[in-house]
Amino acid sequence: MKRIISIFAIAMFIFQSTPTDACTNLIVGKKASADGSVMCTYNCDGFGFAASLSFYMPGMHPADEVLNIRGWGPQAGQRLVKQVPYTHGVVGLMNDHQVSIVETTWDGRKELVNRDGYFDYFSLMHITLQRAGSAREAIRIMHELVQEYGYNSTGESFAVCDKNEAWIMEMIGKGKDRNGAIWVALRLPDDCITAYANSSRIMQFPQAKKADKKLGFCVVENECMYSSDVISFAREMGYYSGEDKDFSFRDAYQPMDFSKIRYCEARVWSFFRHHYDTKEIDSYLPFINGKMEICDHLPLWIKPNKPVSVRDLMNDMRDHYEGTALDMTADVSAGPWASPYRNQPVNFYSSDSTKMFRERPIGCQQSGMTMVCQMRDWLPDAVGGVTYFNLDDATMVAYVPVYCGINRIPEPFRRENNNIREFSTGSAFWMNNWVANMVYPRWSALYPDLKEAQTELEDYYAEDQKKVEEAASKMTPSELSDFLTRKTEQYADKMMKRWDELAKFLIVKHNDQIMVPSKDGKFIPGRHTSPAYAPAFIEAVKAQTGDRYIQPKQ
Repeated sequence: MKRIISIFAIAMFIFQSTPTDACTNLIVGKKASADGSVMCTYNCDGFGFAASLSFYMPGMHPADEVLNIRGWGPQAGQRLVKQVPYTHGVVGLMNDHQVSIVETTWDGRKELVNRDGYFDYFSLMHITLQRAGSAREAIRIMHELVQEYGYNSTGESFAVCDKNEAWIMEMIGKGKDRNGAIWVALRLPDDCITAYANSSRIMQFPQAKKADKKLGFCVVENECMYSSDVISFAREMGYYSGEDKDFSFRDAYQPMDFSKIRYCEARVWSFFRHHYDTKEIDSYLPFINGKMEICDHLPLWIKPNKPVSVRDLMNDMRDHYEGTALDMTADVSAGPWASPYRNQPVNFYSSDSTKMFRERPIGCQQSGMTMVCQMRDWLPDAVGGVTYFNLDDATMVAYVPVYCGINRIPEPFRRENNNIREFSTGSAFWMNNWVANMVYPRWSALYPDLKEAQTELEDYYAEDQKKVEEAASKMTPSELSDFLTRKTEQYADKMMKRWDELAKFLIVKHNDQIMVPSKDGKFIPGRHTSPAYAPAFIEAVKAQTGDRYIQPKQ
């Protein structure tokens, strides 16, 4: 009799933490990073869900064991997948070999969805992480799984990384009743950085003369891997009719429009702007403004003007276009407190039926979880792989180090402690949201206090990790796992206590929209003040109301 293991935990993680179309990934090659690590990030964005940190122990499995894949959406009975003899441990989106996979959805051609396929993109990621020992092996496994069992999601981009290299992979299904998927994977040059934000970005790619018979797909050594029918299928479907050498994956499978540029590619543009000559990156503003006749794409990757650190990436994940032509704090829509946050929807109409939009930056209030994954080849895997993690908006949280070698999840990050319908002081999601929702409407007044607490914690974590790495070199694997687990729990507990203090501090300091004087997180003697309105807001009020609020001359 077959031994059936239902992977309900995956389904619960997906339902609670994965919206359909709203994530950002930043990717850094090892020679582009400040310390030689490979890095990738993930903001998982979507309203109305509480995320958690998933966890799978490594293990051996009997020959007759099968998995019942339970993703989201309509299910047609059991979806049984053969188990492998051994599976790796996985914490979040990194396994115990420091392989990480993050994603962002771009939909593409909706007719290519195969609803009968077993694997949605998130279950594909999780099963692959349990089986892959390297990024290249992960790509092979993803191909094999969708070939055998089918793929039921829309267009998807994956960053597939390990401690030595990073790959970017774009995938889309083949439509009803057709297993397999169309995909291209490119190796990110080690000295470069790139990003993904809900838009296909691979256009032309190196092409092989024929498919590798053993692998079942095409390989250009150390550069590119792709499904052998990526071009022929586009021809069959009427998406492309030119020569092979001119084929563009993006143009065939996700034709561009203004929304894909301004809401998606603009996030990539802003990330590049942080790490390259701003004048050069600003030359792509016509593209960001939808003028594709002038420019129709950003560079797929760039070589940064200086090495990128983990702390740089954390701050990149908090970007709202500050200091750019798209700055969300600089006009009247930012309100009296110059907030970079906007209510929904993204698209709306004025009173005269003019169609309007708001910006969609990397940092946004609808994030359910955020992570920065760091993979380091000079350390043992258990401590070399660390995911800086928290629940909710990256701008509003402190990133907590979570090592890939732990043997249990800290309580504040567990699924059962993060209920979207029940506030709890034991929930990282709700403690972060408690603070964030005080700060959002009065940004310029309250955010400096949050930033101070955030920096304090992240400085502490960065310094303490040096001691962790030194201690780790003297431990057995079993000792190391227990040590890293306790450390990760201590880090999470420290964050929760600091955020409890911060929430109580903010309500006292800013009660009734005033500011009580403080220094270093403590209240000091003195008279309260009122935070100033943003200049753009004052000028807009004056322009709209005329003389109404102008004081008469005495």
